[in-house]
This record gives sequence, structure tokens and C-alpha cells, in this order.
Amino acid sequence: MGALQKSLKTRHITMISIGGVIGTGLFVGTGKNILSTGPAAVVSYTIACLLIVLIMQMVGEMASGEIVLGKKSGGSAELGSFASYAGKYIGPWAGFTVGWLYWASWVFIVGLEAALIGGMLHNWFPMIPTWAGSVGITLLMTIINIYSVKSFGEFEYWLSFVKVTAIVVFLVVGLAMILGIWPNYEPKGLGILTEFGGFAPNGIVPILTGIVFVIFSICGAEVAAIAAAESENPAKNIVRAIRNVVFRLGLFFVGSVAIMILIIPWNDSKILAAPYANILTMAGLPIAAQLIQIVIFISLISVLNSALYTSSRMLLEMSRQGDAPKIFSQIKNRRGAPVPAILGSTVVAYICAMLYFISPEVIFYFLGNCVGGLMIAVYIFIAISQIRFRRYYDKVSDEPLAIRMWLFPYLSYVTIGILTVVYLCQALIESLRSQFYLSTLVLIGSVVLFMIMRKLSTRSAEQIEEKLASE
Repeated sequence: MGALQKSLKTRHITMISIGGVIGTGLFVGTGKNILSTGPAAVVSYTIACLLIVLIMQMVGEMASGEIVLGKKSGGSAELGSFASYAGKYIGPWAGFTVGWLYWASWVFIVGLEAALIGGMLHNWFPMIPTWAGSVGITLLMTIINIYSVKSFGEFEYWLSFVKVTAIVVFLVVGLAMILGIWPNYEPKGLGILTEFGGFAPNGIVPILTGIVFVIFSICGAEVAAIAAAESENPAKNIVRAIRNVVFRLGLFFVGSVAIMILIIPWNDSKILAAPYANILTMAGLPIAAQLIQIVIFISLISVLNSALYTSSRMLLEMSRQGDAPKIFSQIKNRRGAPVPAILGSTVVAYICAMLYFISPEVIFYFLGNCVGGLMIAVYIFIAISQIRFRRYYDKVSDEPLAIRMWLFPYLSYVTIGILTVVYLCQALIESLRSQFYLSTLVLIGSVVLFMIMRKLSTRSAEQIEEKLASE
């Protein structure tokens, strides 16, 4: 079967944890959220970021606790995934559901990012067909992931470094503009938050809508927890990755939105179409628009790279748990890369990308509308797993956890409650109603599929026993 190699270094995990959430949702989607919500968009981002921080704290607690329990039992002290935690502490059906929903979401993201990259390349170089750019960049990322996890880590390190540098420059310049210390710019003051119809000009509903969009934009923080399992010191790096989440989410997302609403009127659709580039242009940096386009392109590649890595590792673990074909459990090269799982995820991602060109308004729209809701459902499962894990851990071990969920169990229940309300609110919001129905349908379908497969497996085992008995 083989084993994954511990070749990721601490700096890889640190940068993956910092850059993992910085995707096109931050650069492109932020302006749209402000247009629909007003200055109150900062509330949507704050709530969504807090929810992700709490989920990461839960994942970190379970990961650190499983290492302790593994050592106490004399077994493996390896980090598992939240799919394995759901299977262990809720039930096999939950592990199956979480694993496949999470895998499907990330495979779709690979296809989506590939399609967007192909489009950008075609705009820059019209002689390159969109499909060729999509296929080419996905093939390159597949080769990098197959070669070794270290090559993935090194590549993602530098992509994340570029993204982080761009955001830091934006935050520094934007803050200087707001404080009035940037030359040739007159700050507008706090009055800009209310003088164009109020702080929440469109009411409370867009704030709730915004939470769903933001969660989809920033999903990926948990990638660092998965990558930590292949690092030099998993126990240490999982703690470091989780602690980095709080700082980076608050700084990059909430900080960016706060700067935007203090510089740009919330109803200025022209400037908010590309807020990062336009604010830097307002600051007198004329090449900002071109540089931000390059950063967006790099972000697309980074997200595709991380999505392919994450989906392959989830497929690997699902296979080893018996919830996916056994061939995906194999490690096929000496550098410890799960080649079958990577290729399997890549093939499905190619199919998703093809659907973008074949049926963008029907099939691809259907898939895209599922992802946001499914991510929220996965986070609810994680929270339930954490509550059950913690109660079990407190019974069998008195060793302190390296990461503990705050105010347990109250904050865990509050997290589940808020996530459930946000999920159900999709049904009340016209623009998200189809997402609610589609994601719910997929969620129920995965549970039903598990039940059918379990029944068939049980029947097959009984038939074999009967045959052996008759002989």
C-alpha cells in the first residue's frame, strides 16, 4: 500500500496555512458583496471568518487528540482527516458522506479554476484556445503533485508568498490613505459608512446572503490541517497552522473589506468591479491594475494546485477506509505520492472543466450551486464530530490537549446553530434557493447511496458465508 512521505517543511505548512484562503473570491468577489450589502459587508465577513476560525479550532483539537490517543493505544499517531473523525464519532455513514462531499467540492473547484485560467490565458494570448489553457495548466499541476509532495509544497509556498505580498501591500497603502498620510489623497472619514443610504442600506437579508458567499470564498483554511500530516512534525505543525488562521483571516479578509468601505462609496459599481486594482490606482500606482491581474492569475493556479492536492488526499483516505475503490489507496512512486488518487481526481476535474464549455448554464451551474451549501454541511458535521470526540477524550485521557475548543461545549453548539441557520436561510433567499435545494438533494443522495452500498455489501457477505457453509 505504501506510506506518504513526511517531506513538507514547517515553512511550507506555515505559508500554506496563510495563503490557503487567499483565492479569487477575495480579489474578485469582495466588490460584489459590498455592492449587494453596503458597508455592512464587513459584518458578513467578520461572522464568516469567526465561523471558519471556530471550525479550524475544532479540527485542530480532534487532530491533536487523535495523536495522543494513538500513542496511548500503542497504535498509529498519524493525523487523520475530518472525514475519518466523522466516521469514528458520528457513524460510518457520516464519514462516507463528509468524505465524498468534500472530495466532490474540491474536484469541482479544480475544474472551475482550470476553466477560469484558460479564459484568462485566452484573453492575454488569443492564439491559445480556452480549452487548451485549461487542460495544459491542470496537466502541469498534476505532474507537480505526482512528482512529490515536496514539489507541491515548494510550488504552493511561492504562489502563496506572492498572494500574501500583494495583500500586505494593499493593506499598507489602504491604511495610509485612510489615515491621511498617503500623498495626493484626501481621506473621506467615517461619514462614508452612512452617507449613501446607511450602514446596511439593503437590510439584514444581504448580510446573511453574504455569509454564505464568504464561507465559500474562504473555504480552504483546513487544507493546512491535511497537509500537516505529511510534514516533518505533524503535531507541532497542526498547532501552528491552526493558530495562524485567526490572524490571517482577520487581517486579510476583514481588514481588506474595512479598507474598501472606508475609501470607496458602497454603490460605486465601477470602482468595486476591481476594488484592489482601483484603490491602488487611486493611490497613484498606475501599473496596479496589471499587477493585480497577474496576482489573480497566480491565485487561480494556487487554488487549483491546493484543490488537486486536497481532493487526492481525501480520496486516498476514503479508499483506505473502504469508502472508495481500493486502487486509490496505493502509493505508486518512491517519493510517496498517491498517484492513482491524484489521477482519479484529475480525470473527474477534467470532466467538470469540460462541462463548463459544454453546458455552462445548466450542468455546470448545477454543480457550482452545490458547492457553497455542501461546504457548510461539511462544517456542521465537523462541529458535531468535535463535540462527540471531546466527550470521549475526557473519559479516556487526562492528558491536556495541545489545542482546545474555546468555551466547550457552548461555543460548539452555537457554531452548529449559526451554520444551520445560515444553511436554512438559503431557502429564504431567492438568489440562493436553487443552491439550497441542490446541495440538500446531493447531501441526502450521498446518505442514501451509503445505505444502498452497505446493504449490498452485507448481502454479498451473507451469500459468501452461505456458499462456504454449503460446501
